[in-house]
Amino acid sequence: MPVSAAVTAIGLVVMWSSGFIGAELGTREAPADTLLMWRFLAAAAILGGAWALFRRRRLRPRALAEQAAIGALSQGGYLGGIVWAVGLGVPSGTAALIAALQPLAAGALAGRLLGETVSPRQWAGLTIGLGGVALVVQGDLSAGPTAAPTWAYGLPFAAMAALLAASFLERRARAPLAPVDAIPLHCLVSAVLFTGVALVGGHAAPPTGGGFWAAVAWTVLLSTVGGYGFYWLSLRRNGVTGTSALIYLTPPTTLVWAYAMFGDAPGWTALAGMAVCVIGVTAATVRRRPDRSARLAEEPVRDRAVPRVPAEWAE
Repeated sequence: MPVSAAVTAIGLVVMWSSGFIGAELGTREAPADTLLMWRFLAAAAILGGAWALFRRRRLRPRALAEQAAIGALSQGGYLGGIVWAVGLGVPSGTAALIAALQPLAAGALAGRLLGETVSPRQWAGLTIGLGGVALVVQGDLSAGPTAAPTWAYGLPFAAMAALLAASFLERRARAPLAPVDAIPLHCLVSAVLFTGVALVGGHAAPPTGGGFWAAVAWTVLLSTVGGYGFYWLSLRRNGVTGTSALIYLTPPTTLVWAYAMFGDAPGWTALAGMAVCVIGVTAATVRRRPDRSARLAEEPVRDRAVPRVPAEWAE
């Protein structure tokens, strides 16, 4: 794996998992819709202002429409579904496991919609990775019945489908934009959506404590700029299947974050799940090198290998 691709993969896993820690920090101070509202208001103001100052250019109407839909799905749909489900009582581990079905769904659809080939080895890796996630979150899965209504368990499925739809839409976009142009627009759309939700719920007023604003800064810089920036970059470098497979590593990485920041030590089962996730993702993302004979067969004939006839011989 080239260095640039490795950095992209590591950045995606670390930054994407930071969102769960930011949510924990922020919801200790305020309701989830308050955090999401101010997170995206701040992100839209900062990133939109920077774009206007340093990269301002005219965007095609089609590009604006496509990116507005992608932002609504990838941020509004995905984050809204997960946060709403957890707020209704769905255990976070259960929500994470349902969302982790995304790589399998991506593999099933990538071939038909995008022409990406998913090999048997990748299918095996995706299945192994899902088993690893189940081990990581087994504490929540074995916690017994919760107060969440039955329909609330459909929200993580909807969130997973929203992110997957955004991924396919981005890959099929007729007027694609670089992440530096797209993410400010995504944040603006999400700010409008979550502001509306917070206003309807009566949770728009932010708390005055510094802890809340520290959580907002965390989620803006790490989770929004870093997480979504690396996600869209990885999507272009590694495709839908490869990027989705990397999401399997976010629950284990979140456990490491939680242990470092909150002292939540993972159990042996979770540690075993981390190892299984790594094995699965490695199988799903590492590409085999082609055989030497195949490489030689595909190499073009070099000019020096073909003797040239001097001009005077042709006379």
